[in-house]
Amino acid sequence: MLFSNVLYTAVAVLPALVSAQLSGHVGPLTSSATKTAKKSCNVLNYGAKADKSTDLGPPLASAHAACKTGGTVVIPAGDYAMNTWVSLTGGSGWALQLDGIIYRKGTAGGNMIFIGSTSDVEVFSSTGKGAVQGNGYEIHAQGSRTGARILRMNKVTDFSVHDVILVDAPAFHFSMDTCTNGEVYNMAIRGGNWGGLDGIDVWSNNIWIHDVMVTNKDECVTVKSPSKNILIENIYCNWSGGCAIGSLSTGTDISSILYKNVYTWSSNQMMMIKSNGGSGSVSNVVFENFIGRGNAYSLNIDQYWSSQSVGDGNGVQLKNITFKNWKGTEANGSQRGPVRIICADGAPCTGITVSDFAMWTESGSSQWYACRSAYGNGACLKAGSGASYAAVTTTVKSAPTGYQAPTMKEDLQTAFGTTQSIPIPTMPASFYPGVAPVSRLAGR
Repeated sequence: MLFSNVLYTAVAVLPALVSAQLSGHVGPLTSSATKTAKKSCNVLNYGAKADKSTDLGPPLASAHAACKTGGTVVIPAGDYAMNTWVSLTGGSGWALQLDGIIYRKGTAGGNMIFIGSTSDVEVFSSTGKGAVQGNGYEIHAQGSRTGARILRMNKVTDFSVHDVILVDAPAFHFSMDTCTNGEVYNMAIRGGNWGGLDGIDVWSNNIWIHDVMVTNKDECVTVKSPSKNILIENIYCNWSGGCAIGSLSTGTDISSILYKNVYTWSSNQMMMIKSNGGSGSVSNVVFENFIGRGNAYSLNIDQYWSSQSVGDGNGVQLKNITFKNWKGTEANGSQRGPVRIICADGAPCTGITVSDFAMWTESGSSQWYACRSAYGNGACLKAGSGASYAAVTTTVKSAPTGYQAPTMKEDLQTAFGTTQSIPIPTMPASFYPGVAPVSRLAGR
């Protein structure tokens, strides 16, 4: 879908007047239909064969070279093998129509499909069935997490990626770095139950990510530094690591981020901001309309994240961060409370707001909130601002009103593991309870 001059502005939130917004247009400048009318480059005409054996890499590269200054590269329905990776760089005004299924056969690291230094680009499936099967289990079963990303975009402007499915990456599934004016939507990502298999990682400017389902054991949809003007909504973390901002270290620069309508099932956390030492700031961020069920952690700020080395600096400054309208249940509230705001003593958090928060434990009859060096309103936060302080814990012994939350029919009952092939899913009809996708799903 072509979006022009889209501007999304969150409402002001309480006294901090936090706003998170796109800064302008997102998506390609011309439609895929316009690109196809100019020129169509079918990979079958460049040596590709839908036999699940012939290497798609060289034909795809040749088709892109023929269409990268205006046209659509078409991978029609069928099964294709990819033994060598492709770098689709340069040009502008082109599209990649993936209606077939690409199966990884090569063993190199890097990126199976790299798109870089280009503009006005659309990557999509016209049927909603186009997919890349990374077959990461073949590597993971050997105890290794080395291998390729499925898709990486770098220095791409005015683009969209939609209605495609990414499965079982050897490493990360999809990353966008140093990109601008992008829209990502109507996607299903399914990975192994192991860390290092991120769903979507973004460090860019003016990006809209919506209507995405992720299954893995690491990041669901995560913002990294530097980033600004990122809107993330209608996200379904279905047996995942959960969403996050981080890991953050020296020179962090993140601002104007909105996560809205996030449903998290049987994951590590609903949302985590993670750092250890470092410098810079995260500011003007809103996490609104979160539903959780069966997760280990819920709201988790950890500025002493032990899984990363300590960065230079007194800590990343977190300011004007709002958590609003959260409900549901956590796995065990006496073991891991639903609110954990542990800020850096060298850079206490300020302007943190927790409101309309109703979560309760699935195990036991109590839960706790913990805050350290954190100032703002709600939960265990101290009012105003000031110096660092040691962690304080508030115990809650009764369920809050209105914590009950709906489920999703696609909620997985078990993880996929790391030693067997992961099936290619179909797109869910919805990515958040009761909310239809912003854009119609392809093929429906």
